[in-house]
Formats: sequence, C-alpha cells, structure tokens
Amino acid sequence: MTLPPSADQRRWFKRFGPPNDTAIRLFCFHYAGGSAVMYRDWSRLMPAEVETISVQLPGRADRFSEPPYDRMAPLVDALIEALGPLLARPFACYGTSMGARVAWALSHELSERGLPMPRKLYVAGSPGPVLDNGEWEWDENPDGLAGYVRDMGGTPAPVLAESELLDQLLPTLRADLTVLSTHGFRPRRPLDVPIRAFAGTDDPEASPERMDRWRVETRAEFALEKVPGGHFFDAAGLRQVVDRVGAELTALAQVT
Repeated sequence: MTLPPSADQRRWFKRFGPPNDTAIRLFCFHYAGGSAVMYRDWSRLMPAEVETISVQLPGRADRFSEPPYDRMAPLVDALIEALGPLLARPFACYGTSMGARVAWALSHELSERGLPMPRKLYVAGSPGPVLDNGEWEWDENPDGLAGYVRDMGGTPAPVLAESELLDQLLPTLRADLTVLSTHGFRPRRPLDVPIRAFAGTDDPEASPERMDRWRVETRAEFALEKVPGGHFFDAAGLRQVVDRVGAELTALAQVT
C-alpha cells in the first residue's frame, strides 16, 4: 500500500500523477534556475512500471520564499533526510545540467552512509566532473549571468523579456551555480552504479565529447547517447530520452 507523503516530502518531491505501487521510482533533478515542472509530462510518458518523482529545490516555484542552497553538502544532507522511506523501493536518478551533479553527489553520499543506491544514474547537459578546472561558462559571458541564461535557452521568452521577472530568477540561479562552482568534489572511488549520459549534438557546454568523460565516474556499465539539439532537448530529443529511460527501467523492474 502507498502511504500518503509527509509534508516535508510534498515540499521536496512533486508527483504529476497519483502515487502508486509501481516497481521502480525515478527521481528527476532540474537544471540551475529551473523547477520540478520541467518533468511534468514524464509521468504520462513513462511506462506503468515507473513512478516519476520530480525534485523541487528551495528558492523557486512553491518554495520561492525559502532560501536556495548555495553549497552541495548541506543540499545533499537535506535531500537524504527528506527521502527517508522513499528509498525503500528500487529507484534510479535522472539529472539535467546542475541536476546531473546533484544526483551524482547524492549517489556518492548514499554510498558513504550505506543507504540504498540508485539502480541507474542518468545524466544530461553536464560535462564529466573530472573536467572541472575552476573555469565556468557563466563567469565568461560578456553579458553576465543574464547573458548566460539567454545563451543556454530553456528559460521562457516572457521571463527574458521582462526585467522584473528576470531579476527574480537571477538570485536563485546564482545560488544554484554557486553550488556547482564551490563543490570541487573528487570521490575516492567511482560509483558502482551504471551511468547513461545523454548529450545534445549541438550543446556548446556539454558536447558529446565532454559528456563522454562521465565514464570514469563508474566502475559499472557506461553508455553515451547522442540526442539532436542543444543544451535543452527539443520535443523529439526529449521523447528519445524518455523512451530510452523508460525501456531500461522497465527491464530493471522485471528483475527486482
């Protein structure tokens, strides 16, 4: 039987479909400045065996009044505390851009604490962590953080066109990017979790070559899949990703 989520879980985890007793869960992590709503359609598109749960970090949407995290360690600590009984069922993680790094850091901390591990880690739009050298795309943009937002895409045009809306977005985005730029984490050993990386063929920040460097982050199976488009996948690319993830998790659910 599925128990109703606690108040804390409702803040952190968004279900765009009813809670259910599916065989495997997929926790989805949004990009810097984004929100859980980016995964709104995934519950409908995923096979019945998969329950999609979108992670909502503080500082945005219905958590706008909460201060965003600007460091990875306390963010991961809070995530693990909120996850609690949700880890009792087999699960996987999918992260886009910043979300890929949060899912990766979460997986390492789960391992350190001897807690249940994801059956698979899916990453998109984020170069392999081994490439981090202290230089960041958003620092080099001549138009600053606002220019970086415009160049990366993914932000609705009305937000970019309205300076007041953009000004509301930037503090949370700055905190999210600080999470990335101050992390500096190099694990003692790779994960024992299979990783599949999705790379936009025209992504200037996370090209297929740079996404391929995720292979050193696991001692298990690694696969790189190219997706047409840039940093944020278009409808066809997104469907390619959802179909791949759904098929793999359905297969995993049959052996759990």
